[in-house]
Amino acid sequence: MNTKTAFSTAVLAGAVATALAGLQLTTADQAFAAQEKCYGVSKAGQNDCAAGPGTSCQGTSTVDYQGNAWKYVEAGTCATMELEGGRKGSLTELSRDLPA
Repeated sequence: MNTKTAFSTAVLAGAVATALAGLQLTTADQAFAAQEKCYGVSKAGQNDCAAGPGTSCQGTSTVDYQGNAWKYVEAGTCATMELEGGRKGSLTELSRDLPA
């Protein structure tokens, strides 16, 4: 293989890799955009992040349906989710079911 062919092959490979990376980012961004943070719907230890005072982030909630812990759900479904004990999801933090 001559130098020109090797260079062309490397440029083509780089272009394909860049295009694929852009495609993956777009897909991830679209999936993320189709979700919303929903408070008070995760089981203990299954929150996606921000579980309020005494916790740090993902998987740190200590109470089922902890009101200050959120989980990503499909956009438009949070406020209509029905959970045990008549609980509902919320787009904002809740003051219910907080750790003692």
